[in-house]
Amino acid sequence: MLTKRIIPCLDIKDGRTVKGVNFVNLTDAGDPVELAALYAEQGADELVFLDITATVEKRKTLVELVKNIARYVNIPFTVGGGISTINDVEILLKSGADKISINSSAVNTPSLINELAKEFGSQCVVVAIDTKELDGKDFVHTHGGRIPTSLETMSWAKEAQERGAGEILLTSMNHDGTKNGFAKKLTGQMTHQLLIPVIASGGAGTMEHFAEIFENDDADAALAASIFHFREISIAELKHFLQKRGIVVRL
Repeated sequence: MLTKRIIPCLDIKDGRTVKGVNFVNLTDAGDPVELAALYAEQGADELVFLDITATVEKRKTLVELVKNIARYVNIPFTVGGGISTINDVEILLKSGADKISINSSAVNTPSLINELAKEFGSQCVVVAIDTKELDGKDFVHTHGGRIPTSLETMSWAKEAQERGAGEILLTSMNHDGTKNGFAKKLTGQMTHQLLIPVIASGGAGTMEHFAEIFENDDADAALAASIFHFREISIAELKHFLQKRGIVVRL
């Protein structure tokens, strides 16, 4: 059985870590460099850094901040936000990122997935999907969740896999920040229909929520933000809880 991963997420706006509910009403959650160092020390398996307004503001990812964080972490580090070219990825990898996450640019130019997978390897390419349920169907949203598309979430995930994505970061906008649990049904469907790993994101509020998404839906990893940022659950405590439930984690 593969080890399940716990991944804190740093959503960055104006150089600070922020957190909202359903992608709105953002509040400050602390200094990203300090939080990154803390999570690496606490035993996080990976770290995700998302510059959430880079695409909307039509600019590149905050490279200097990526460099600062990379100095303090010794775990795999994924960076996303405003990435649209091979050159963007080269700069971020040289700045300390191990993987990159693309969302809006992949939807707008699907061939970008192929290009990046060919240039850097699929293991480097994470396709992030911000999804929202509308009238009983799940649709992809871009630009930090601001723009709905006609792409159905499952079909887009399958296309991303076919084009060379090495992993899917699935964020449910309906569940984001609610602390009512992950999107179990959609995550379960995706993990059982894809061959590549799926990271569940959006809605973590208790340790039980992590156990549920691992036990019942077989997510490969679970990502959370506010429960870690505001010290509601420690990563070490969570991992010991999961281990007692028979879920394989790295301690």
